[in-house]
Amino acid sequence: QVQLVNSGGGLVQAGDSLRLSCAISGGIVDHYGIGWFRQAPGKEREGVSCIWSGEDTTYYSDFVKGRASVSRDSAKNTVYLQLNNVTLEDTADYSCAAALGGGPWWCSGVVERSTSTSQNTYWGQGTQVTVSS
Repeated sequence: QVQLVNSGGGLVQAGDSLRLSCAISGGIVDHYGIGWFRQAPGKEREGVSCIWSGEDTTYYSDFVKGRASVSRDSAKNTVYLQLNNVTLEDTADYSCAAALGGGPWWCSGVVERSTSTSQNTYWGQGTQVTVSS
């Protein structure tokens, strides 16, 4: 059974940086496309970024492009989302999703349509990020 555990959230100030983690058990991270989503109170869930399975090709939504970076540590079976220069609008619950073999089509769905097109998607429990002024 594949499980994803999110961590790294907390209270940060505007302009700070943070790194969120998505640790995978029961599967090999290289085999999965990993997408990051966020949901703010009263808002729809939106896709933030994505990394292909087996490659380092990454996708970013417009609202984080230039200040976000997704990376994978195969040794730790973990994917990270680095978010720099955070703003109040980044306040949300962030969670990762994994799809076996998720590639460009799946990542496009994550970032462009804020959805997972895989019927077998695994989700992390989420980690809250709160940005203060």
